[in-house]
Amino acid sequence: MLTVATLIVPILLIARFLHLFFPNLVCETAYELFYSKVGQLTSVGNYWNDPHHQELYFKYSKFLPYVNNEKTNKTIFKSGLAKLNRMILIGGPDDGVITPWQSSQFGYYDKNETVLELRDRSIYQDDLIGLKILDKQGKLDIITVPGVPHYGWHKNISIIDEFLLPYLD
Repeated sequence: MLTVATLIVPILLIARFLHLFFPNLVCETAYELFYSKVGQLTSVGNYWNDPHHQELYFKYSKFLPYVNNEKTNKTIFKSGLAKLNRMILIGGPDDGVITPWQSSQFGYYDKNETVLELRDRSIYQDDLIGLKILDKQGKLDIITVPGVPHYGWHKNISIIDEFLLPYLD
């Protein structure tokens, strides 16, 4: 499972892509688009989590706060994830698309734009979706691999052989 908690600070690749469709969009005001009814119709808008505008995130986001169990207290998400035999979170600093790259491992920015690792976030500490349960049971593996660009994970045979195949039954 992967949550992409993207932010407005260093998302240059996404910003370049978005400029194709929204030429006047700048990173500082992207939240105005994504935290709107229209913005929530886009995939990027559904994954947008801006630490500087959390009240808008909770008001408008139709996907991410529910999946992360931040908006409701549904035990179904937590119990479902806790049923896993193993959860592998893999990512790396050279991804170039996922921002911060640590969000591939449930890391995220705080309001000061400092990356909080998984175990320092409330989603883990309050065990909102079962990550802490998996971790305490030894069922959570976090793998960091430098030198792999975003589109290289599934194309690089050595990455697949070394980091993905060993976890498949």
